[in-house]
Amino acid sequence: MSRLAVVAIGGNSITKAGQRGTISEQFENAAETSRHIAGMIEKGWDVVVTHGNGPQVGSILLRAEMASSVLPNLPLDTCGADSQGAMGYMIQQVLGRELRKRGIDKEVVSVVTQVVVDSNDPAFQKPAKPIGPFYTLEEAERRRDDDGWDIVEDANRGWRRVVASPIPQRVVEARSIKALLKAGSIVIAVGGGGIPVVEDEAGLSGVEAVIDKDHASRLLANDIGAELLVISTDIEQVVLNFGTTEEIPLKMMTVAEANKYLDEGHFPAGSMGPKVQAGIAFIEGGGREVIITNPESIERALERETGTRIVA
Repeated sequence: MSRLAVVAIGGNSITKAGQRGTISEQFENAAETSRHIAGMIEKGWDVVVTHGNGPQVGSILLRAEMASSVLPNLPLDTCGADSQGAMGYMIQQVLGRELRKRGIDKEVVSVVTQVVVDSNDPAFQKPAKPIGPFYTLEEAERRRDDDGWDIVEDANRGWRRVVASPIPQRVVEARSIKALLKAGSIVIAVGGGGIPVVEDEAGLSGVEAVIDKDHASRLLANDIGAELLVISTDIEQVVLNFGTTEEIPLKMMTVAEANKYLDEGHFPAGSMGPKVQAGIAFIEGGGREVIITNPESIERALERETGTRIVA
């Protein structure tokens, strides 16, 4: 493995804003992103693909909710596992086709990935990550009282369940992922940030939580010795003063500069903040370089023509 990269793509790049999220739409979107990942592989990179799953898990939860009169509800960790399998299958198939078209003989393999979190993480005391469908206040209060949910009003659109988003501690299957890479496979892993599990003397148990995909991808990248972390988003370059008339695109920033911009509030927690924080942690954990860009610009970013780099 001469050059190893982890490429983190968002769940919104598989189900795009304004789409219904049909399977055909998701396959088409995954194929578009896969073309750019295949371009990396063609240039000699070994790749682990990670992905978000927000829209997909939302659909799984909504289906379960609508069928709750005839079928039991699904716990959140199981929903995450379901999304890993379905999305991994899609990416395996379309990326495999793209590699075959380019004459690249590599298997694409999905790994259902568990990520250990700390049961004492403060996030469990203050759940803040909205998931699933919107409810009326009356229905939300019923779910709070009957099922123990934490609920919040979300942007005046209704009431939603919120769960903890703890910091990832360990990727359980990291050793197996390394073995697959050594065998020459392209690996899909840590879907949706991984299935959150806690560990005790008896072993692993799933918990009702979600893990930030970029932080989990960073952890995996450091664990397997990747030199590059590519974080895919919906903009070509990170900018300062986002959304104003004084936007400043950033071609590169050091860890010190990135921390300074975070402190100045340029990268909010709900958007670019976690991506920049994950990039900083990757470099501090021994990684060489981070690229933040949109999927269609990945190949150009590798040639230093666009994108934003984070370096030591």
